[in-house]
Amino acid sequence: MKKILTIIALAWMCTAIFAKDYQVYGPQGGLAMTITLPEDFDTATDTCRMVILMHGIFASQRITPMPTIARELAKEGIASIRFNFGGHWSSEGDMVKMTIENEIREAMAMWDYACSLPYVSKIGLLGHSQGGVVASMTAGRIAASGNAKQPCGLVLIAPASVLKNACNHGGLLGAKFDPKNPPEYIKCFGMMKVSKEYILSTQQLDIYGVAEAYRGPVRIIHGSDDTLVPMWCSEDYKRIYGDNAELIVVENENHRISRRPNRWQCWSRSSSWAVFRAIEGLSTIFFVSLLHISKRSWSLTVSE
Repeated sequence: MKKILTIIALAWMCTAIFAKDYQVYGPQGGLAMTITLPEDFDTATDTCRMVILMHGIFASQRITPMPTIARELAKEGIASIRFNFGGHWSSEGDMVKMTIENEIREAMAMWDYACSLPYVSKIGLLGHSQGGVVASMTAGRIAASGNAKQPCGLVLIAPASVLKNACNHGGLLGAKFDPKNPPEYIKCFGMMKVSKEYILSTQQLDIYGVAEAYRGPVRIIHGSDDTLVPMWCSEDYKRIYGDNAELIVVENENHRISRRPNRWQCWSRSSSWAVFRAIEGLSTIFFVSLLHISKRSWSLTVSE
């Protein structure tokens, strides 16, 4: 009995800790989010730019790189919203019901929420891994909609467009399956469940076709030693965006750019420049100079 009471008490405590007053809802329910504002910012009198941050598959708003990016953006006077996609951690829903299409709808809901904030002047999008695919397709859909308010910039970190290829070829994050007749669910990394609906819907995604509708400034960042998302994904994005995009390869870095913590500060800050260079009226010469400074200081290389 004592053991049972202990379990009940712990369950109640967890419910209390993770209870959320949700303000944004997606297909699976409420989305847990965190807004980070610049220091001494007054939402009643001040205005600022904002970036919506989108994490990768099985990740969270509280897992690297999202908290670091939020802090670095705040230092530059830029607010951010980071959130958990449906079924991830403290957001409502079931992770097994995750699909990229659902996450795009959740990102669109977050976009609408950010647009409703009276203190936000302009909004950019940033996504890592699967979140990069979501961010790119969200930007494309907003652009195609003719909405008066458009993303002012887009940052993609190791955008995982390879997910479509993986689902079409029957091998996703360590799981093997028949792509023409997948099971009800597979286990990625040996433990994380992904549904048949995720596989079949991802096979049909027109990732680049939707993404290329966005014609604003883009910064693409990729670790040279990334073993999860191949470099050709970022190269393909660079190709579809053309002269609107900059591709930066971070030498000797992995999928999360996590081998040298100081590099997070580098590309987080440079990402803020990428997102808002059009707003600030930065000239091409000044922007390229900034990249060269970053290259010397943090061993970044710019791919042509």
